[in-house]
Amino acid sequence: MSSLVLALPDDITDVTEFLRHVDLTLSGLDSPTVQIWIERDAAGEIVASTGFELSDDREHVLIRSVAVHHSAQRAGEGTTLALFALARAMEYGAQQAWLFSRRSGLFWQKLGFEPASRDELAHALASTHQVRLFVESGQLDREVAWTRSLRPR
Repeated sequence: MSSLVLALPDDITDVTEFLRHVDLTLSGLDSPTVQIWIERDAAGEIVASTGFELSDDREHVLIRSVAVHHSAQRAGEGTTLALFALARAMEYGAQQAWLFSRRSGLFWQKLGFEPASRDELAHALASTHQVRLFVESGQLDREVAWTRSLRPR
C-alpha cells in the first residue's frame, strides 16, 4: 500500500462513489474528523480505501472505509489496509479501536478484534458520523460491533 494518500476535499466525490460501489457507509466523508486514505490505479480510479474517525477525547477510534475494489484484490491487501488505519490511529493517540462489520468478522478477528457491545461502541464514539447515523436510523440494532486495544502489549 505504498501508494495510499490522504483523501482531500476534491477526492470526496470519487471516494463516495467508490464506497457506494463496495457497499460501505457514506456518512461524514466530507467532515474534517473523518480521515480516509485512498489508492488510485493508473487510470485514476480509486481501487482501495481505509480510514477512521476519532472520538472527541481521541482515545477511541472508529475504523471505517476499509475496502478493495474486486479488480484490484491481491492476497493480504485488506490486512494491509486495516493495519495502515490502525497504525495511523495510534499515531493520533487512540487507545481503543472499534468497528462495525456484519460480513467480515473472521477477517477482523485475525487482526485481534473481538466481538463488542454495540451500546459500548455507540457510547465511546457517540459524536462520530457513522454512529449518529446508525442511532438515528435505527440501524445500530442490526449492526455487529468489534473492538481491539491499541495499547502496546
